[in-house]
Amino acid sequence: MNGRARVVVVGGGFAGLYAAKKLERLLPAGAAEIVMISPTDHLTYSPLLPDVCASVLEPRHVAVSLRQALPKSRLIVGHTTSVDLEAKTVTVSITRGDVGETQVVSYDKLLLAPGSVSRRFPIPGVAEHARGVKTITEAVFVRDHLLNQLDLADALPPGPQHDAERRERMTVVAVGAGYTGTEIVAQTHRWLTRVTDRWSNIKVSDVRWLLIDVAPAVLPEMGPDLGKYALGALRDRGIDVRLGVSVKSVDETTITLTDDSVIPSRTLIWGAGIVASPLMGTLGLPLERGRLVVDAQMRAAEDVWAVGDAAAVPDLAKPKPAEGAQPVTPPTAQHAQRQGTAVGRNIAASLGVGQAKDYLHKDLGLVADLGGLTAVAKPLGIELTGLPAKIVARGYHLYALPSIPNRVRVLTDWILHAVLPVQSVSLNQTRSEDALIPTAQNTEIYAKADAEPRVG
Repeated sequence: MNGRARVVVVGGGFAGLYAAKKLERLLPAGAAEIVMISPTDHLTYSPLLPDVCASVLEPRHVAVSLRQALPKSRLIVGHTTSVDLEAKTVTVSITRGDVGETQVVSYDKLLLAPGSVSRRFPIPGVAEHARGVKTITEAVFVRDHLLNQLDLADALPPGPQHDAERRERMTVVAVGAGYTGTEIVAQTHRWLTRVTDRWSNIKVSDVRWLLIDVAPAVLPEMGPDLGKYALGALRDRGIDVRLGVSVKSVDETTITLTDDSVIPSRTLIWGAGIVASPLMGTLGLPLERGRLVVDAQMRAAEDVWAVGDAAAVPDLAKPKPAEGAQPVTPPTAQHAQRQGTAVGRNIAASLGVGQAKDYLHKDLGLVADLGGLTAVAKPLGIELTGLPAKIVARGYHLYALPSIPNRVRVLTDWILHAVLPVQSVSLNQTRSEDALIPTAQNTEIYAKADAEPRVG
């Protein structure tokens, strides 16, 4: 280290990337060594994964190279499995081919930004059969899986003896009527209806789509009016939206709901929310609903900060209730980006550069792309639908993508998708077992936390 302080950033998502970028800008040359530990060599711009599922965007175009974005930082590609706060070390699991090894990295300052994983419940069969859409691997698999299921249904000989299997392969069930589930169903449904000439013996219009959620509304974060608009748009396309119901159990060919209805299906897309990375539960520090408790400057302990989906950052833009604690920021990419920039400044201040400040940001608004010219948006509290919302949604994503080359590639993909025939190619490059949530999101690599996390 040559006497330099070492700043370790755990996580290469929005928060980690923007924190490291801020540190690179603020710290003089030679003042500190910045080390980022990330499971991949890229940031996944996850808000555009529904476009990947619907063959609108090339998967690599939503992957932002960390090495290119952070030329002054050192990148270690691996999984942070544990943190020793007393020894000030981080343990990293690194895979080289088929061989795994462990590396221990010391730190002077530590930023925890490991993000989140899909929320799962102890429902029989979910771990074995549900498919998330939180990583590029999962998004590509879902795209190919949908095509493959319809290919297999199309190849079945006609006749009633194959009707049951045909129904199973032609039924898609998605759990979660928030952003992920709603956008995935809306966009993939529209995509498949545009490539119907791929099949000879089945009609894509006969594919059965179900979107279910225990909540009473679609896109509840957008407010009742925009939620009703989205619900109407989905139902107008023939999508069966069932609210107030969830999954009771899953097996290879059926999905049983909590109202005891049995849905024959071999496709379960899981978008039932997110939870903080399991890493946070191994630290022995106070948690709030699984997120690490931090103060307004995003400090969790001495020389330790946490931001993004894995941190309960006080939301100073909201009034504190007469009784109770200050609300915390929602786990959105918008907050993660801005918290990353703010915490980078605060860490630099701890090294004698600049002054630390409390995090304060009012959410600029929310967007949801429902495919075609259908979208909903709420920029600065203004409710938009249809084409204006579509323009706002795509404009925001281009603005938020932290790489000019990626912006150009995404914009080009959107233009080509609008003027050229829609792609309907299944690459079949992802194994089914590699796209399961526990494997794709590496949720099983951490020591098990206490059943009841400490609450700050």
